[in-house]
Amino acid sequence: MPNSLRRRQHRWSGLSPVQRQAERRALLLDAGFDLLGTDGWDATTVRAVVERAELNPRYFYESFADLDELIVAVYDRVVEELAAEVLVALETAPDDPAVQARAVVGRIVEFVDGDRRRGRVLYVEGLGSEVLNRRRIETGRGVVAFFERYAVERHGETPFDHVQRVAAAIVVGGFSQLLLDWVAGRLNVTRAQLVDDATTLFLALGDATRR
Repeated sequence: MPNSLRRRQHRWSGLSPVQRQAERRALLLDAGFDLLGTDGWDATTVRAVVERAELNPRYFYESFADLDELIVAVYDRVVEELAAEVLVALETAPDDPAVQARAVVGRIVEFVDGDRRRGRVLYVEGLGSEVLNRRRIETGRGVVAFFERYAVERHGETPFDHVQRVAAAIVVGGFSQLLLDWVAGRLNVTRAQLVDDATTLFLALGDATRR
């Protein structure tokens, strides 16, 4: 028996059918993340994904209807991981909006810099995929809504008016573009400089909307 087949059979030993399917789905997500984050959208095919995951092609369609569904799931998983990091930054920072803003910016930059594949999935590859770009836009709107709720519930602020929502959208979209350029090497600044400059600009924009 070939070693690769023996490894695959051993991989599922002791697992229920439901657990096996969940494990195969996780392997496909890992493979999709690695391909999308390193080789990009064009190289992320169903065949490449199943080969990277060391799975039979039929298992791909056990978890995903098509490649677009996998790509969106990969993106969503990275967004969920980033959201968890942002929540930690907010909850552990002092109860001061300026300090919390710096903590959030710093945590996002650290998250992206810690594994550049994350940045490519979040900010780069959506430009080449219509379905991923739509998801990125939806996520940006969700981020704006989250920060509005947080400001109201945590700091007792009134709901955002039109100008504040526009400003929040500029912050989210602008920061995404900033990170895209930084990940791609078009912005030649250190991580510390990026955090300082972005925080300063975002706080200034926030102050301007309150005048």
